[in-house]
Amino acid sequence: MYSLLESLRSAFQAIRAHALRSFLTTLGIIIAVMSVIAVVSLIQGFSHSITSIFSNMGVNGLLITSNETQDEYLAGKVVRISPGDMQAIQHQIAGISKITPVLYLAGNGSGAVQYGDQVAYSGIYGTTSSHAENSPFYPVMGRYLTPSDDIGHRRVAVIGHTLLADLNLPKHPVGQFIEMFGQWFKIVGVLKELGNIAGQDQDDRIYIPYGTAHSLLGASNDVDIQIDLEVNNLKDIDSVAGQITQLLRRRHHLKPDEANDFEVQTSAQITATINKIFNMITLVLGSVVGISLLVGGIGIMNIMLVSVTERTREIGICKSLGARRSDILLQFLIEAVTLSLIGGVIGLLLGYGIGMLVAHLVPQFLGAHVPWWAIALAFCFSGGVGVLFGIAPAAKAASLNPIDALRYE
Repeated sequence: MYSLLESLRSAFQAIRAHALRSFLTTLGIIIAVMSVIAVVSLIQGFSHSITSIFSNMGVNGLLITSNETQDEYLAGKVVRISPGDMQAIQHQIAGISKITPVLYLAGNGSGAVQYGDQVAYSGIYGTTSSHAENSPFYPVMGRYLTPSDDIGHRRVAVIGHTLLADLNLPKHPVGQFIEMFGQWFKIVGVLKELGNIAGQDQDDRIYIPYGTAHSLLGASNDVDIQIDLEVNNLKDIDSVAGQITQLLRRRHHLKPDEANDFEVQTSAQITATINKIFNMITLVLGSVVGISLLVGGIGIMNIMLVSVTERTREIGICKSLGARRSDILLQFLIEAVTLSLIGGVIGLLLGYGIGMLVAHLVPQFLGAHVPWWAIALAFCFSGGVGVLFGIAPAAKAASLNPIDALRYE
């Protein structure tokens, strides 16, 4: 124990004695760890911002969407989840507490909206009052859609914050009228501001009652909707998902050997899939950037070899006074590992700082997040690099003959 503490004291003393050289030595490790942590923090922060949206579904939520395969696309087959599918689920599947349709009238940035002389293009969706309970889209001004809005096919709308600027609306726009699809809609609410995710403006959207949206399409029933639902009991969620799958396969006339043209996913499955994708991206990019750790390790080895040469007489004196080969080996190895770990700590702090800065400046990143395993890996790799590239200089120092070392000029 005394030998270890003495080696640590000697390592820090040597680092302080050559502060500038020590800093330049650790610069490679600092840059490597900083790059890895910055990349990991941004990707993981991006992942967290996306999965937080799906977490609003709740653990007992199910999401049903159409899923067009490549063969169906090439064959010209129309794949959709229809209002009839929703009604069949509602009437034939037991254990469902809440069901919410989302009808896409216009995708992001494709629906024309007018206020006075101002025209903007936004995503327009038809849904019901329960949608706000299953999503992060809830009003901060006015109100959300109500069941009576849906039943009465009222021309009311809840808008996102982006429309305030795009249409030059008043600061408090509730009660104003906007024009869509040749119809006037009264603004009854403004949604909470969410920002950009995956390059898409989450505030550039308008919600109108589902019944109103359906009436705008006239007699056409050829629409594709998304269905959000909740089951009464969490333990029944897999059973309900299986029943819905069988029902939709029958309604879509799918043969036993044909793949589903729809997806029934729990919020946990969606979150797990997203996390898996982002973890793979993190691993690949982190590994590529992590190669620079080897460069930093080579720099440490070179400087430590120079240090051994400079301190040859010191090593000879230590050995003549009774220092064992293991003591010299440990001293130089601890010095290399200490240099590497100091570089790792500085790189970790700088990397997180850069991640936070980029997340603040770039709207697509809602925040930086450094998981515990990234911090652990940063320290392990830094220490590992110190051991790997410090062992050769340490072994060289330990193997010096004390007589030859004392004669060294």
